[in-house]
Amino acid sequence: MSDSPQLPFRLPEPTSERVDLLVVAGEHSGDEHAAHAVRGLRAENPESSICALGGPQLEAAGAQLLYDLTASSVVGIVEVLKSYSFFKVLFEEVLDWIEKHRPRAVCFVDYPGLNLRLAKALRERGISIKGGGDVKLLYYISPQIWAWKAKRRFTMARDLDALAVIFPFEVACYADTDLAVEFVGHPFVAPEYQSPVTYDPAGPFLLLPGSRKQAVERIFPVLLSGLSAYGAEDTAVLYPSEAIHEVLEEARPPSYVRLMKTGEPIAARAVLTSSGTMSLHCALAGIPGAIAYRTNALTYLLARLWVKLDYIGIANLLLKEPMYPEYIQGRAKGEALATELRSCAEDQERIAQTGEQQRRLKGLLDQPASGTISKWLARQLT
Repeated sequence: MSDSPQLPFRLPEPTSERVDLLVVAGEHSGDEHAAHAVRGLRAENPESSICALGGPQLEAAGAQLLYDLTASSVVGIVEVLKSYSFFKVLFEEVLDWIEKHRPRAVCFVDYPGLNLRLAKALRERGISIKGGGDVKLLYYISPQIWAWKAKRRFTMARDLDALAVIFPFEVACYADTDLAVEFVGHPFVAPEYQSPVTYDPAGPFLLLPGSRKQAVERIFPVLLSGLSAYGAEDTAVLYPSEAIHEVLEEARPPSYVRLMKTGEPIAARAVLTSSGTMSLHCALAGIPGAIAYRTNALTYLLARLWVKLDYIGIANLLLKEPMYPEYIQGRAKGEALATELRSCAEDQERIAQTGEQQRRLKGLLDQPASGTISKWLARQLT
């Protein structure tokens, strides 16, 4: 049985007669990035009609939310198979909606398992420009073809009209295709972007177990064991949704651990984090920390066979060194994480090194002179 909520029989009609842009973002991080782009686009083009399959942040940015995909996001092969019937219904419903309402463009945000299949189907149905139709297909935040499934770049070039990437090295990954690829900078280093975390050597410890239910169920108890082994108190845990809050409560954290909804920035002295988007937030804020990650055993085994990377943390990958030491599967144990917390909070050399790595990381991700993701979207819609 899938834990995914049931899809309504029909997605709602758009509130505007003409739809300029449909955004498809299937995860909390994609919802956040897409909301940043939509907010900037609407500032430049207030009359733009934007619909979204995403989450609450896209809705708050001014898009008409057709369905909350972030409530249904899953990760890992085993988890995806459990939700197959739900995603099959969702897939057909989205295709029918696009065919009926013909937005000027569709912007897929990350989430390649769903989004690349949608792009292919839109071409095969003759709806997209590459299929002979009139709907432009855009993609923001490239799949990690530099990690695995590198050949996807050729199907992406076949199906998509343009791609905006957030890491500078990704442009070269598509050099042997005819896909128009542009580096637009990372949203986390944009001047107007407010990070959810900052560094304060006198602040609380911070635990970030992730945004997906299955991952949080495995990772949060490990983080708590590291906290307990170190003897830390005054600790905060950020969560993105009520569904994740329920998972955290079920783990029965100690009374000194505060569960806080992601919102106002929190200042922290050290962090234990999963390998997701929040780990990059922390790295860019210069918070010393470490990564802990556990997943389904079969998913991990298959990932080891398919993914050939030195690190799973994006800051580590960009810097080509372990800014955040990584503890994966069986290595993610309480004593090891307690040692990391001690070093992060007490070792002045470690703290200074984190600050130096933070500065280098910001330089790598700074926005180019050609402009932001919002300006890129505006150009695509002209």
